[in-house]
Amino acid sequence: MVARRRRRDTDPKKVVGYIRVSTDEQALGPEAQRTALEAWCKANEAVLVAVCEDIGVSGAAPLEKRPGLNQALDTLTVEGAGVLLVAKRDRLARDVIIGAMVERLAERQGAKVLAADGTGNGDGPEHQLMRNMINAFAEYERRLIGARTKAALAVKKANGKRVGGIPYGMRLATDGETLVPDPTEQTVVRIVKAMRRKGGTLRAIADELTRRAIMTRTGGYWHVQTVSNIARS
Repeated sequence: MVARRRRRDTDPKKVVGYIRVSTDEQALGPEAQRTALEAWCKANEAVLVAVCEDIGVSGAAPLEKRPGLNQALDTLTVEGAGVLLVAKRDRLARDVIIGAMVERLAERQGAKVLAADGTGNGDGPEHQLMRNMINAFAEYERRLIGARTKAALAVKKANGKRVGGIPYGMRLATDGETLVPDPTEQTVVRIVKAMRRKGGTLRAIADELTRRAIMTRTGGYWHVQTVSNIARS
């Protein structure tokens, strides 16, 4: 990221809003966040000069994967705005380091990061402590959600239910979740592994399957990588 020069002639009544929502969040959507930003500006007699968004972006995503946030930081300089406003602190980031980096980048441009709900606003040490605590709890919540998701997927996998794509040699049962062996594909798996045990190359196996008029799951011809995936399964 290109370093940004601090802009000192910023206007504290000019506000750049930032909205972020990840794919699994429902409680505080874009419209609710925009309403909070507009209400704060009205109450503080400020002008919302721009609103930048990251939709479907995790709060743990690094800055280079946050186009909306980078646009907001750039807009601070372009507009001479003195405030980068979010509805809540966790909209800025769910990672302590990323949150601190964004605040530092804004400070270099003479701007402050404020939350419309008022939490952590202010310059005193108690406010800085509050901001650090909010960032820490946001990161903890993100990691907790990730751990729960991983555990739930592990349980589904242990129970023979589908997790992600359907591996070759299996198909979905009538319940739409449970994986069961596919007889036709299992035959192909046996052929691939038997030839591999005898020293057959991946190319030779692919050619043999094609010679036997056995098509891939998608109805195409066999490639080395496809055969390799089956051999390693």
